[in-house]
Amino acid sequence: MSSTPENPDIPESTPQHPDENVERALRVGLEDYDLSPEDVQLLESDGLEGEEDAPTGPLPVLAVVGRPNVGKSTLVNRIIGRREAVVEDVPGVTRDRVAYPANWAGRDFTLVDTGGWEAKAEGLNLAVADQAELAIELADAVMFVVDGTVGATASDEQVVRLLRRSGRPVTLIANKVDGPRQEALATELWGLGLGEPHPVSALHGRGTGDALDAAVKTLPAVSAVGGGLIPEGGPRRVALLGRPNVGKSSMLNKLAGSERVVVHPTAGTTRDPVDEIIELGGRTWRFVDTAGIRRRVHLTKGADFYASLRTQTALEKAEVAVVLVDASVPIAEQDIRVISTVVESGRALVVAYNKWDLTDEERRHYLEREIEKELVQIPWAPRVNVSAQTGRHMERLVPAIDTALASWEMRIPTGRLNAFLGSIVAAHPHPVRGGKQPRILFGTQASTRPPRFVIFASGFLEAGYRRFLERRLREEFGFEGTPIEVSVRVREKRKR
Repeated sequence: MSSTPENPDIPESTPQHPDENVERALRVGLEDYDLSPEDVQLLESDGLEGEEDAPTGPLPVLAVVGRPNVGKSTLVNRIIGRREAVVEDVPGVTRDRVAYPANWAGRDFTLVDTGGWEAKAEGLNLAVADQAELAIELADAVMFVVDGTVGATASDEQVVRLLRRSGRPVTLIANKVDGPRQEALATELWGLGLGEPHPVSALHGRGTGDALDAAVKTLPAVSAVGGGLIPEGGPRRVALLGRPNVGKSSMLNKLAGSERVVVHPTAGTTRDPVDEIIELGGRTWRFVDTAGIRRRVHLTKGADFYASLRTQTALEKAEVAVVLVDASVPIAEQDIRVISTVVESGRALVVAYNKWDLTDEERRHYLEREIEKELVQIPWAPRVNVSAQTGRHMERLVPAIDTALASWEMRIPTGRLNAFLGSIVAAHPHPVRGGKQPRILFGTQASTRPPRFVIFASGFLEAGYRRFLERRLREEFGFEGTPIEVSVRVREKRKR
């Protein structure tokens, strides 16, 4: 007896996977709720589809650079449309490098307000140059702000030399130009050799639109400097991080097989990140040794200030961070702060307990207790016990880094995710609060690197329940070595 269908022209229906049926049913239910255009776009794209066709990588970075008190922060506030950057008529108010999301003429980009120099008579020019150099390193394009009522100063000309060497596109801004008289003075800035000066009044908004039009035209579609953007086929980028004197430079030298970096018992020998192409585990990697993070950035001064910022720069450009912790001494607050910085940055994470050859059984016992107490926030991070001095277990770094990167780039199919969420909600529903019980409606993975999940719910989900969801996501799907982010969008039912 033949089992051939009577009409071979009619294709047999493809059986649906149970997860897909769950997803389809939940999507239909979402039609009863008020969804924003952004919600609809996220759901239609499934958070991930079409990524190959869209620009991949971080938004382009536009840095606002200039000497103290020329109105950089006022201009930043004008561009972002709200008063966020601190403005005061005193040089050097902006101590940190601060980034803001911005949009102009339909272009999204990251706007960086710069500061950090010390307003002292001695060494001012050097400090200005250091700060400008840092901003330029992190930017795809630069808005160089000059006081149009004063003209170019010696400090301005020093920054101009850096800009020319960098090759970055520059939009020259002549600020504090409130009328025709100042506008005539601003034309003298042609002499800087940076092209047309754009006269603006950041305080009153005069001319800022035209200046922004010019600046945005210089930005690439995707940043070439930040967020771990790595050329296709290029080596994976690994940042070596840790507090001073934990052995970062010793590790880089051991991996490189040469005395590539100065090593000295004095903490803080390394000031600038040093890149090194290294063959490890049969593959090529780009390692970056960084200056130790000493204190909170705004409390540091002079060279330490720039060392801390350059460490942040290395992290921003990395895909994965290997944080070194000195296993021979108690875990310090600075160790915890470095790890928190990595988690907040969204980079993959491996923790390497260095100087293992200097630990005895008693110290190892206490170290385990310290890890349980002090590093409770990262039980998911791969751990490697190494000795940069002797080279012990250095080969274990590669599988740990591979695991972290694989988790960092992991995608969960929407159907599988919602089947998982459904089983969680059935077994552990959200507690009733105020006579109401919020319900999870639908979930989708919005992005990778790191994995970010968006959950639509009928009401506010408490922080404890969100942490519970994150913990169960890790138990179900792994995510070893990567932070994950779970955000909730509360949507109410449409009123009939």
